[in-house]
Amino acid sequence: MSGHSKWATIKRSKAANDSKRGALFTKIGREIAVAAREGGPDPESNFRLRIVLDKARQANMPKDNIERAIKRGAGIGNDGVSYDEITYEGYGPHGIAIMAQALTDNKNRTVSEIRHCFSRFNGNLGSNGSVAWMFDHKGHIVVKTGDNDPEEVALEAIEAGADDVEIGEDTIEVYTEMESFAQVREALDASYELENSQLSWIPQTATELDEKATLQVMKLLEALEELDDVQDVFSNLDLNDDLLAKLEAEAA
Repeated sequence: MSGHSKWATIKRSKAANDSKRGALFTKIGREIAVAAREGGPDPESNFRLRIVLDKARQANMPKDNIERAIKRGAGIGNDGVSYDEITYEGYGPHGIAIMAQALTDNKNRTVSEIRHCFSRFNGNLGSNGSVAWMFDHKGHIVVKTGDNDPEEVALEAIEAGADDVEIGEDTIEVYTEMESFAQVREALDASYELENSQLSWIPQTATELDEKATLQVMKLLEALEELDDVQDVFSNLDLNDDLLAKLEAEAA
């Protein structure tokens, strides 16, 4: 499961150039607008908005962009565009299961673009429920270990309500049920630096392929992630440490 988190970190490195950063700001802006629309513009009382604002700050999103997105979501201003949240499911090459989360103001455009992506890279867009049964919808929190004792951090996460933890070299991955996500995140955020936190689709079983096949699947995953309407992509592809190290070096 840790492969997804590591790949997410590498993606952030790849997004460092101006053109990709602009696209990232647009996607985060949509998330902010939807969060503000659903729970109001005050992050103190809107947990979802607070999480997205953390993501915006980590991406160094300009304050003006953030404020405009909040106002847009709260209905302040002239931008009346609203977004629908849709999760698409399908299979990539070699039978890898894929979940793509999208925010869209045009469902027909989005499904057409996603279907084209799957077809282009030898995958197939499926129907609702076709692969979701292979995943669990969970809270996923990545804690930077720093100088802290990893075992103590893991114990604190479990005491706060986490149902699983994975200790890595410099991070600890914490998994929670959806209903306990907020309380676990708040407890950890009070004492430690969080690298990432979000609701994620976590594969029940990961599939490892050889390097050539893995790279074929990753071409599809990256193509989906580059679509304007797609916010995040999850799969049951297991990325081994050697390939992750190679990808990290290329992204640096």
